[in-house]
Amino acid sequence: MKLHNLKPAEGSTHKAKRLGRGEASGKGGTSTKGNKGGQSRAGYQRKNAHEGGQMPIQRRIPKRGFKNINRVEYKVFNLGQIDQLAEKYGFTEFSLENLYINGLVNRTDKVKVLGNGELKAKLVFKVNAISEKAKSAIEAAGGNIEILS
Repeated sequence: MKLHNLKPAEGSTHKAKRLGRGEASGKGGTSTKGNKGGQSRAGYQRKNAHEGGQMPIQRRIPKRGFKNINRVEYKVFNLGQIDQLAEKYGFTEFSLENLYINGLVNRTDKVKVLGNGELKAKLVFKVNAISEKAKSAIEAAGGNIEILS
């Protein structure tokens, strides 16, 4: 066996249908497209989501509400959670870097502190947002707060 006499196995290849090549091809006349209508014409394109005249799904299903494109999503931590995290990870500073290093937030997350629970540890906070209740509780525990933009 040599490269010049290799060929595919018998019956494994087929000739392509040559549409629109006259009556002798056996596919002449309408070129297998049937008679009349959009699908038989040149340049026909099926519309996206067309369901053959049935009411399309995007029009059958009711729409509700809206999505505010200006909404700011925060990763929320309560004071009770922060106290547990400070014990577990040995935090002296509750910052985005510390949280990211320990796998608690993603690099692009914004962090907000809420006032549910008690804070016993004296911590320095560097976060994006904080509630009034949390702010007063942190200052009462002797901590500092720095709001990041």
